[in-house]
Amino acid sequence: MKYIVKTCAVALTLALSSLLPHGAAADSTTHQALVPDTIYFDLAPAAGGEPYRIFLRVPKGSAPADGWPVLYILDANAVIGTAVDTLRVQSAYPMGTGIADGVIVGIGYPTDEAYDGVRRSWNLVPPPGQTYPSRRPNGPPVQTGGADEFLSFIENDLKAEIGGRVATDPARQAIFGHSFGGLFVLHALFKKPEAFTTWIAASPSISWEGAGIIGASGRFVARADAHPTERILLLVGEHEQTLAPFQRDAPDAEKRQKSFAESRTVDYTKEMAERLSSAPGVSASFQLLDGENHMSVLPASINLAIRFAFGR
Repeated sequence: MKYIVKTCAVALTLALSSLLPHGAAADSTTHQALVPDTIYFDLAPAAGGEPYRIFLRVPKGSAPADGWPVLYILDANAVIGTAVDTLRVQSAYPMGTGIADGVIVGIGYPTDEAYDGVRRSWNLVPPPGQTYPSRRPNGPPVQTGGADEFLSFIENDLKAEIGGRVATDPARQAIFGHSFGGLFVLHALFKKPEAFTTWIAASPSISWEGAGIIGASGRFVARADAHPTERILLLVGEHEQTLAPFQRDAPDAEKRQKSFAESRTVDYTKEMAERLSSAPGVSASFQLLDGENHMSVLPASINLAIRFAFGR
């Protein structure tokens, strides 16, 4: 399997040139900022298909006897810098923060953009999926429904690759996703609950495509004694179902509020946590983040995911 190892640029979304005045040339003393202790490489599925860009942050020093705890993060192009800095700053003071060090594996795409909207829609949304017009003029149609293939890549290809590079603790395997990524986390939990021990879903798109994930959650809960021990955290921002102050006088305020009412993101997320709490062997919690909207909730959720995955 071919991959290319490179040094990781911070978040991959901010070119250094964007910090310079228009038309200015970079001074010979300027340097590209880097994410500490982090590399990236491109890894293609053994079953075929386009490669993923994998970001790997490994702590300095020797691994514990049981291996490092590990957190897999979706949409890594957008958040790898935030996640690594959050962990390295807090794990340096474990008696003050309660957070131990660990491995971060970010799953993204070979792009300098924060997101590859077409590929992530396919990868993160459960089957059966649908086809939607592109949001961009003359862009390709967007397809959904490939979450099972993506889960297979993580389980069969990516985990083997990471295991060949660093010792990780099989009893402390966590995954985090936001929005469609949160929907994928729930789908993976219901499809293959033994894949991870800790699950973090932020602002999960539960209403997407008829809220079919709710039916899957009911079947999961009904499996009675089939659950391994699961720790689940569901997060959502306060202003994902109500207008934020800066939105209240906007021209599209009425349309936006109607969309909020239809998606019921806060209600659905809270109800999902309550439903999962009733399953044997499952510890599920819900947290509402005051003042946050669907995108501003992301860095706050990363911090809470780090605490949930690496907390002592």
